Amino acid sequence: MTASVAKYIAVAIGEPNGIGPEIAVKAAIALQSSNMSLVLAGDQFVLEHYLRRNSPQSRLAAFNPRVARPPQDIWFVDVPALPACEFLPGQTRASAGAATVAYVQAAVELAKQGIVDAVIGCPHSESSIHLAGIEFSGYPGLIAQLMRAPADHVFLLLVSPQLRIGHVTLHERLHNALARLTPELVVGAAVAVIEATRRLGVAQPQLGVFGINPHAGEDGLFGDDDQHITVPAVARLRAMGYNVDGPAGADVMLSQRRHDVYLAMYHDQGHIPIKLLSPLTASALSVGTGVIFSSVGHGCAFDIAGRGVADPAATLRTIKMLAGLAAQ
Repeated sequence: MTASVAKYIAVAIGEPNGIGPEIAVKAAIALQSSNMSLVLAGDQFVLEHYLRRNSPQSRLAAFNPRVARPPQDIWFVDVPALPACEFLPGQTRASAGAATVAYVQAAVELAKQGIVDAVIGCPHSESSIHLAGIEFSGYPGLIAQLMRAPADHVFLLLVSPQLRIGHVTLHERLHNALARLTPELVVGAAVAVIEATRRLGVAQPQLGVFGINPHAGEDGLFGDDDQHITVPAVARLRAMGYNVDGPAGADVMLSQRRHDVYLAMYHDQGHIPIKLLSPLTASALSVGTGVIFSSVGHGCAFDIAGRGVADPAATLRTIKMLAGLAAQ
């Protein structure tokens, strides 16, 4: 693709009882006069509810890539998944969890067919999805499943205005995450993160690898995990020609801020610094698979759902980032 922006970006509206549908609609309204074309994927009645509240003069129109979108229209794909009686903003429901997954499936299917260029998943509720009996550990695992890719080949890269941090493991018990760490898994995550950072516009990314233990084990003083896992992984990455530093303590590396992107070993090691600096502006890229997919770096905010005060800033930033990615 040679255009300066993506032609179409599908937005799965996320947890329907959270702020996802509201920020999806607000983002679509904000971009109506731009050359970015969003396609909202979700229950039509949920979208209409938020459209009436935020832009009564706008209207939903069934997505048709063969025709130009009138300025007042917002394109959507109806995914009838949530019973109307279960549309209860602020409340956790199994049906809402199942609907969240259905919305993502529909949006990713558009990308697999080449109809859209990229996909965004609005905030989800793991509690709702688990209530639906669906095994779920975050969007990367779901994207792997939908793309028929091994789960350990898809990784999360958080991108904020100040930091980029990839993750080797994600939503799982810390004991299990540490037990899964191997040099091979670290290398796979590092390569996926470096290649994604290149697509973000950094020609020769410099990667900083966090140690597993404080001070990366301090030469065995705090355990030998790094000697067996991160040290050989970094050596292998350097042999492959990548510009990699570490392993070193996450606190030291982040205080120096000398790298284009970092690699965290587990969820909180990477999420805490991103959310401290950019609580509402981070994007969450799932990297390592064929589809360009991102979510936003904040949750579904049940406490303010349905109140009309949700901020679409992170979604708008993610849309603009994905537009640039898909145009390359």
